[in-house]
Amino acid sequence: MTGPKHLTITPALGAYLAAGSTAPEAVTASLARRTAELGDAAGMMIPLEQAGLLTLLARLLDARTVIDVGTFTGLSALALARGLAPGGRVITCDNSDEWRPLAEEHWQRAGVDDRIDFRAGPAARTLRTISGPVDLVFVDADKMNYPLYYELAVPLLRPGGLLLLDNVLLDGHVADPQGAGDMLMRRCAERVDAVNRQVAADDRLDAVMLPIADGLTIARRRF
Repeated sequence: MTGPKHLTITPALGAYLAAGSTAPEAVTASLARRTAELGDAAGMMIPLEQAGLLTLLARLLDARTVIDVGTFTGLSALALARGLAPGGRVITCDNSDEWRPLAEEHWQRAGVDDRIDFRAGPAARTLRTISGPVDLVFVDADKMNYPLYYELAVPLLRPGGLLLLDNVLLDGHVADPQGAGDMLMRRCAERVDAVNRQVAADDRLDAVMLPIADGLTIARRRF
């Protein structure tokens, strides 16, 4: 039995992958550029190819209600809003509204600001205020609370709805949490690893973990 087949994504291959995907809309590309100028914080941004995947998945679901946990500069909310069915909405939440002006500028430029409902405050509080069913939940926020977000999100999903968990590889540390460089990273890796195991064993879900960016799990609710 052969081992897993994979490729190391070099800069050249990354550029090839991007060229083989539908080019991002001008406003999406602008938001990515502006976010990249933020310095270290820009590391929280999803890559453009992942934004394209979010739009595609929302369109395939004919999504009308989407939850985006972790707004940052609004790229994921923008991508999801582009894929909504007519009359749909994205509820996006973040503990900080520091980057809200940048997000709202681009939502308005893209003509999707009326489809996006930004809620400041703890994501768990926001999730508890939402009544299902929802079509899609995308989680890309503080890793220590991933177990809680998972527990709150799954019951909200309609049958056939999707739970998307970002950063499920956590720079590879999930495979060996004790090998992480510092205590916080070790604790985060342990939490994410625990959620990964729960999702794989959850009989409510069909799940696949993909090596996209820092790892993305796509889980479909069965019932």
